[in-house]
Amino acid sequence: MIVLTSEEITQLTACLADYPDAIAALQEISDCDGDIEDAAISLALRAGQEPDTNDRWLASFSKRYRHIACQTQFRDALSAHQPGTLVNHLTQETDCPALLAAPVAIYIFKSGVDDFCHSFDYARVQSEGPA
Repeated sequence: MIVLTSEEITQLTACLADYPDAIAALQEISDCDGDIEDAAISLALRAGQEPDTNDRWLASFSKRYRHIACQTQFRDALSAHQPGTLVNHLTQETDCPALLAAPVAIYIFKSGVDDFCHSFDYARVQSEGPA
């Protein structure tokens, strides 16, 4: 379970001030006592998704966007705790519901960008084969 502190929510609100759906998502996270997974299920329902109530739903949903989040520009931004770059891309260039873009980005950096991207990196190395 990933829980954001009120200080983290305040910091993220400042970082994501240009994204109204991200602010709405952060408010929902705050209303869920910082529990990002609980908030994501509620936000998914509001966005027309059909999430199960599994605690791992957000992890599974986030993996849909691993091929994007693990690109160098987004990975570097997330590692620097700057989720706006990925949030903007997810909302503008993918099918990710705008209400879920911030929870996806937050989930990735809170769970560890390198850990999240490990299987992506491994698969990429395997597909490139020996030099």
